[in-house]
Amino acid sequence: MKIENLLPKDGPSISEVNKYIDKYKNDLIVIKYGGNVFIDRNIFNNFIADISVLNKLGLSIIVIHGGGPRIKRELEKSNIQSKFIRGLRVTDEKIINIVEDVLIDFNKDIVDALKKNDTEAIPINTKNNNVIEIIPEAKELGFVGKPNMINNDIIKNILEKKMVPIISPLGLGKDNQTYNINGDTAAGAIAKSLKARRLILMTNIEGVLDKDKKLIEEITSSQILQMINNGTITEGMIPKINTCLDAVNNGVTGVVIVDGRMPHSILFEIFSDKGAGTLIRK
Repeated sequence: MKIENLLPKDGPSISEVNKYIDKYKNDLIVIKYGGNVFIDRNIFNNFIADISVLNKLGLSIIVIHGGGPRIKRELEKSNIQSKFIRGLRVTDEKIINIVEDVLIDFNKDIVDALKKNDTEAIPINTKNNNVIEIIPEAKELGFVGKPNMINNDIIKNILEKKMVPIISPLGLGKDNQTYNINGDTAAGAIAKSLKARRLILMTNIEGVLDKDKKLIEEITSSQILQMINNGTITEGMIPKINTCLDAVNNGVTGVVIVDGRMPHSILFEIFSDKGAGTLIRK
């Protein structure tokens, strides 16, 4: 299919796309899709369409999704109050079962939506092709894990077949027990393990903002540390930023925080000079 027939009318220009396709042809791009904004079905459909375009253009894309808002909704239905420590949900046996069901259900939702767009996607979760082995995060958090090892072979095999791996932020512990993982942490671990060219974190904010609330288009890790020290970057953003810093200091060429509310933000990020958010380099 011709490139112009694949691209959305309101996306990047064909000349820019042509320029960047070769740049990314042999590289891996990890995309984290999450945050409260993605309950909006229009944004979901836009995201699915963009992933489909990237796949049809021959790029190797790996998607990790979150599911916080859906999990919250299900827990509320069961009258379960969540408690958070350091931004992580305390997860007992009852909660982990709900979390696993919700995330696997969302995983299937993404895979099915891509298939409807003629894009083959493969679900990866604790019940199907699990790729994340964890160690428990901290005793008081219960079934919350941090990635210890990633099975790169499963992911690479899917990519070689020109399919898109869709990964839930879940992992298995030593005893085959399911653990919940922070979505950004899971995405960072996978990007590092695969030495991805790009890690793109889709959020419901513009990117990293300066003191005057203006978007910073590109920034280095040392500048970011200064911004944390002087209070420009505050608590909610710090865990996400730490994931970014960890990735760029461990083999990922660049990490981008993009605004998922902006139509075709991933396409503009990958295929345009300007990008669409904040690019963080070492």
